[in-house]
Amino acid sequence: MQEKKLRGLAVILPQFHPIPENDKWWGKGFTEWTNVTKAQPRFSGHYQPHLPADLGFYDLRLEQSREEQAKLAEEHSIYGFCIHHYWFNGKQLLETPVNEMLRLGKPDFPFMLCWANENWTRRWDGLDQEVLMKQDYSAEDHRAHAKYLCETAFKDKRYITIDGRPFFLFFNTHIIPDLKESIEIWRDEVKKHGFPDIYLAGVKTYQDAIKDPEGVGFDAVVEWQPDWGNLNINPNFWQRVKQKLGFKISYFKDDYASVVERMLAKKDPDTKHFHCIMPAWDNCARKKQRAFVIDGSTPALYKNWLQRLCDKFTPASKEENFVFINAMNEWAEGNHLEPDQKWGKQYLQATKEVFDQYK
Repeated sequence: MQEKKLRGLAVILPQFHPIPENDKWWGKGFTEWTNVTKAQPRFSGHYQPHLPADLGFYDLRLEQSREEQAKLAEEHSIYGFCIHHYWFNGKQLLETPVNEMLRLGKPDFPFMLCWANENWTRRWDGLDQEVLMKQDYSAEDHRAHAKYLCETAFKDKRYITIDGRPFFLFFNTHIIPDLKESIEIWRDEVKKHGFPDIYLAGVKTYQDAIKDPEGVGFDAVVEWQPDWGNLNINPNFWQRVKQKLGFKISYFKDDYASVVERMLAKKDPDTKHFHCIMPAWDNCARKKQRAFVIDGSTPALYKNWLQRLCDKFTPASKEENFVFINAMNEWAEGNHLEPDQKWGKQYLQATKEVFDQYK
């Protein structure tokens, strides 16, 4: 039996319910399931579409859906959820599931938030330059944002803390101007609301995303997956030929087993950090062109990665012992622990078998 204790945090995408903005941008009734059900195989043996099993095509506005999702995670030794949070200068999107959790006090399951701070664009249509909801930054907005969270999510008894400090993530740190000053504002505002401080981590969406985390004021970094700097995203011979002839490329492909070895061979950051793992990756449901497929994931390969990652991870303290799993329900990116019609609960069972060693 291992002496160290580790806690798994599964990432939650709250896009599984209709909102007025998505109705306007993508069509009435659009949710993440809209893209998921349209996916088709693009090469021989390609696993698409990913269709849900046990939980079905759920709606996260419903209390029962949120309860069943949390129950499934808890039964498989996942400690809590890391939920994507969308804030655009006071305007929120996809906020209903968290707001209902806070209002009802259910499910009784730990959670934290990750600010997905980027422009909302038509990336799914391949029109990355068309901005639907712009993300601006200012000292006033940082303070208003921190104040809002202190008065809502951070004060909830289920919210995950480290030494009494609410645990919060900035996702795209490289696009936040005056990052150091912005972090100081967050710390100041949180302390004004009676917390000892905030435990603020920056997500490494690529290898050099945060060159000096301690210097700008982060407590830690989160090594995210996919780690785009360590993936083989180069076109193969035939794709290069197609490019020269002016044809569009449907997808790029890497191998899951190879990705696992590359990730495990990476040097750990010199600063305080948390590791991250992904069950799979295939965003063909979202992207008609230039999709990216990490082919060949199986529950056994995923378990091997998680086991070796946990074995090598030495937490900085008893409370800084989290391992992130991206994701619980990124269905349109083929990246989910939730049961599907091919593997059932096997990815969840693999997760449980590893984390049960570190309780």
